[in-house]
Amino acid sequence: QVQLVESGGGSVQAGGSLRLSCLASGLTYSSYCMGWFRQAPGKEREAVATIDSDGSTRYADSVKGRFTISKDNAKRSLYLQMNSLQAEDTGMYYCAAQTPRCSFDRRDFYYWGQGTQVTVSS
Repeated sequence: QVQLVESGGGSVQAGGSLRLSCLASGLTYSSYCMGWFRQAPGKEREAVATIDSDGSTRYADSVKGRFTISKDNAKRSLYLQMNSLQAEDTGMYYCAAQTPRCSFDRRDFYYWGQGTQVTVSS
């Protein structure tokens, strides 16, 4: 049974930082494309960043230069370092997995975590 468990969310003031983590189990982690998504109230879930099995990364334009996605295959963990947070970054953040592709489309991801809330106050 595949499980993705996010942690690290919280409340922070604008300009602050948070580091999200996602612990994976039940899948051959190193061969998966992993992604971070977020959903604000009343909005669709959107891709934030992805990292492929070869380590290549992709970011949404809105987070480029502020967020960094990384992973540790030995720890079966995915991370999202978020700096210079803005009120618009507020939302529920989800970890997700897909293979063998690594698209930026949430519809291609079929394993999802339960999410961790990030709230940025201005």
